[in-house]
Amino acid sequence: MKITDVKYKSYRWPIAKPIRNGKHVYPEAGLNIIQIDTDENISGIGLIGGVHNSEEMFAAITSHFKETLMGQNPFNTERIFHDLWQPKIIGRRGMTTRVISGIDIALWDIKGKYTNLPLYKLIGGQFNKKIPVYIAGGYYEKGKGLKELADEMSNNISSGVTAVKMKIGGASISEDVERVKTARASIGPSIKLLVDANCAYSRYEAIDISRKIEDYNIFWFEEPLSPDDYEGYKKLSQATAIPIATGENEYTKYGFRDLIKNSCASILQPDALTMGGISEFLKVAYLAQAENLPISPHGNQDVHIHLISSISNGLLLEYYNGSTDPMWLDMFEEPLKIQDGHVIAPERPGLGINLNHSAISKYQTN
Repeated sequence: MKITDVKYKSYRWPIAKPIRNGKHVYPEAGLNIIQIDTDENISGIGLIGGVHNSEEMFAAITSHFKETLMGQNPFNTERIFHDLWQPKIIGRRGMTTRVISGIDIALWDIKGKYTNLPLYKLIGGQFNKKIPVYIAGGYYEKGKGLKELADEMSNNISSGVTAVKMKIGGASISEDVERVKTARASIGPSIKLLVDANCAYSRYEAIDISRKIEDYNIFWFEEPLSPDDYEGYKKLSQATAIPIATGENEYTKYGFRDLIKNSCASILQPDALTMGGISEFLKVAYLAQAENLPISPHGNQDVHIHLISSISNGLLLEYYNGSTDPMWLDMFEEPLKIQDGHVIAPERPGLGINLNHSAISKYQTN
């Protein structure tokens, strides 16, 4: 089997009411796709972690990599990753590694389709059949006060999930403490409450708010600091009783090696769409196993369900239910559905992802 073509496709659609986290505003959402074709009429789909206004850059990087990929056997994922990831000129971090991630995911999709196996069976088998999820939400929005936040949190647990996440870091510490208090009251004492600052705080601010919200039984405090502040993460972990979670902005096994070595977090959050693909994600999961650290992937549930299902140290799966993105549950033909607070990996070959062209074609940008 040989690779015969590599294509990049992007889709963008507006959000009716822009959402905001601790640092960024999102007026639109979208999808970045790598499609790899082969001479045996099997095509793989890979997803790239999105960056706003990144389409031209992603297309150029894909074009650059195409020459290296053409004619290669898609089963040679280790060889291909080695050929693409050349730190002197590309790779290590940023957009080039995000594109490599999409390429690697597409290659694993081809492997699954060729062997007629769902991805989780191909990479490790089913360690856990039912994966608990948390609903990601709690963004800042214009006109959204405490009542609206409480209603959202209450609605998010109506599907039977036992964990929800909300944003902090985009308001004053006193305001965010009130928001956390409101969220806890709305979901009750038994639901896990996760807070995510998206790198919004300095060290002293993170320590300050962590101490002020400890009484609300916070399950984890996600990305409080800049991703490169390893020493700060270590000091914060020692200063608060709340477990620290981070990793969505970390890249490759080397970055996660440094997070682990510096005792930065109790929970690691690799994102296969960003940090190097499925190949690198699995290496990080095994590094974490050796240190008894749990993995809770950041981002797309349809890819990560396979990965978290096949490892022994999976914790929770992040799940977007469409409340913040009108197309989230419509862009694929058979999206993951929550059943009793859990999801189950699909049995379709490869990733089991089929684009819902009738829903997204009008939003294609290239």
